[in-house]
Amino acid sequence: MQTTKQHSGTGASLRRFWPYMARYKRVLAFDLFCAALTTLCDLVLPIMTRDLTNRAMNDLASVTVHYLMTLGGVYLALRLIDGAANYFMANTGHIMGARIETDMRRDAFDHLMKLSDTYFANTKVGQIMGRITNDLFDVTEFAHHCPEEFFIAALKGAAAFVILAMTNVPLTLIVFVCIPVMIICCTRFNHMVREMFRRQRRHIGELNARIEDSLLGERVVKAFGGEDVEREKFERDNLAFLDIKKGTYKWMAAFQTTTRLFDGLMYLVVIVAGGLFLMNGVISAGDFVAYMLYVSTLLATIRRIIEFAEQFQRGITGIERFYEIMDADVDIFDDPGATPIEHVRGEIEFQHVSFEYPDDHNKVLRDLSLHIKAGEKLALVGPSGGGKTTLTNLIPRFYDPTDGRILLDGRDIRGITLESLRASIGVVQQDVYLFSGTVFENIAYGRAGATREEVEQAARRAGAHEFISQLADGYDTYVGERGVKLSGGQKQRISIARVFLKDPAVLILDEATSALDNESEALVARSLAALSEGRTSLTIAHRLTTIQNADRILVLGSEGIEEEGTHDELIAKKGTYYKLWLGAKALEKPTF
Repeated sequence: MQTTKQHSGTGASLRRFWPYMARYKRVLAFDLFCAALTTLCDLVLPIMTRDLTNRAMNDLASVTVHYLMTLGGVYLALRLIDGAANYFMANTGHIMGARIETDMRRDAFDHLMKLSDTYFANTKVGQIMGRITNDLFDVTEFAHHCPEEFFIAALKGAAAFVILAMTNVPLTLIVFVCIPVMIICCTRFNHMVREMFRRQRRHIGELNARIEDSLLGERVVKAFGGEDVEREKFERDNLAFLDIKKGTYKWMAAFQTTTRLFDGLMYLVVIVAGGLFLMNGVISAGDFVAYMLYVSTLLATIRRIIEFAEQFQRGITGIERFYEIMDADVDIFDDPGATPIEHVRGEIEFQHVSFEYPDDHNKVLRDLSLHIKAGEKLALVGPSGGGKTTLTNLIPRFYDPTDGRILLDGRDIRGITLESLRASIGVVQQDVYLFSGTVFENIAYGRAGATREEVEQAARRAGAHEFISQLADGYDTYVGERGVKLSGGQKQRISIARVFLKDPAVLILDEATSALDNESEALVARSLAALSEGRTSLTIAHRLTTIQNADRILVLGSEGIEEEGTHDELIAKKGTYYKLWLGAKALEKPTF
């Protein structure tokens, strides 16, 4: 099993996030350089103001037009530099953040494609969607502003301390001693805000899942008159989310109030202590004005960092939830040394295979051994829970056996690359999934780069060309989300055409006709018969009349293979299959 070590905490999250930032380190370096230029303007203004004030107080005659024009020209030049630097930060810096978001979303989607069915069986789609969309939106702002804001804060803080200390050391020490106390008091609130953001993200995922569940099942909702029930469930989740947001804003309000109180305290210190120093001639009027401006700049920087704390927490939460996806174990992967398989004949062998589901440890198969000849048509029947679907899911490695091994053409399938293994296997399921797109796109999904002629030929072989041609736009007809604009039989024949186009050596038919009406079943059955010709096929069927011509029929039960043979042989045995057959025939008789 491939696993990723899980981390927690801000420091660990930032260390894991750094490789994404490092890809754009040149852009980041220039962004920080621009941030330094914008900081320069804020630091120079108090110096200019102090010099002008001291000249006016001590030697008014020295305040000439030339002096003022020079001062104004220098400040104008700095402002132009500030404008250009700020444009780069706002434009290119944000694009860098968007690129990082794009990279992370791509990696998350790639990782999701590697995860087994177990992960998706235990994780709501709404939660996954929230993590790779909304959560990563905040990462864009975080990636851009986090280095920028902290760099500017560090630069302004260090420069302000040095300049203020050169002006008056005692007053500077009094002012700066308030800052650690302020940070300590705010840290507690900051942690609570972050926890509330985590709860928000988790709950919005649940809310998304609730909405998705209701909308996808809207026909069931309407059929059973469940609109009020769905409204009630949604309202309950919606109000719970409101309560979480209320708690978030409560802690944010406490956080911001604390910072404002310390803000006022620092101004109070400067006014009272600075006034005393000014009264006793320790500092000049110009120095006092400059001091106030630097303290204002320092406080504005601290306030900006504090305001950024909300965005910071959103970004960190988004990164943590992103890594919750990336830390999910990849159960199915190419073994070291795995090689592609070519010219597949379709011989399959199960050697002492046992399997239990990893999440609930429900043991389905026990020491099962089975040999399927190339080109053989094998049917699997038996009660629900007997392991029929599980057995077929092991062949394309949707799961791996707990014990034993499976061979394809004499090779252990774990030594075959997943891409080539699954390329040689076609699956037609009862629950057909069509993608939101056209008929052509859904059939062409069977083989990348297929031509129009190849798609139409596959549709003809599946018995689908006639009805497709009668659709409003033919092969360019939009099928709707999950193919809702088509009937069950039409969707099934499109899925069969998709497999015809893929042209696999091994075919798995998982109750492919059980949900269809009689007319559709007859059409699809003919298509499936044509599809199975010349291939190794495994058919799971509850309608036993559809498998009478199978080369071999296996009856699977809780103890494994209970019976095997042809239809006639099993009927003659008058065992489990015979009873199932009698039950099936009885159901076919009309009751009215």
